[in-house]
Amino acid sequence: MTMSDPIADMLTRIRNANTAKHDTVDIPASKMKISIAEILLKEGYIKAFDIVEDGNFKTIHVTLKYGKDKNEKIITGLKRISKPGLRVYADTENLPKVLGGLGIAIISTNKGVLTDKEARKANVGGEVLAYIW
Repeated sequence: MTMSDPIADMLTRIRNANTAKHDTVDIPASKMKISIAEILLKEGYIKAFDIVEDGNFKTIHVTLKYGKDKNEKIITGLKRISKPGLRVYADTENLPKVLGGLGIAIISTNKGVLTDKEARKANVGGEVLAYIW
């Protein structure tokens, strides 16, 4: 059975693993998911990720990040914004700020998948994929 929203599935897997205090989580790979994982790594929300090939399938192996002990979570919340049933777009002037700039918004633009800060700098808008704080 095909998945109707693979990005929401990725965010849910990360959210569930973070809540259950797992060290790693495996996610089926796609170009969009890899670019989202790169943003999470660059912004410091995850420790690392690897792309593992198993025959015809690629999997993203994400290593989650915690504070001094596992009770201190780095990722407090993940929220999918643009869904298959209701796409949400933002132009350059109306790019969202998550928690007044403390979190990030992941935006799919014509220059690739960017954070809200990078999209403001590049002066582009696009589809608002998710909020992470």
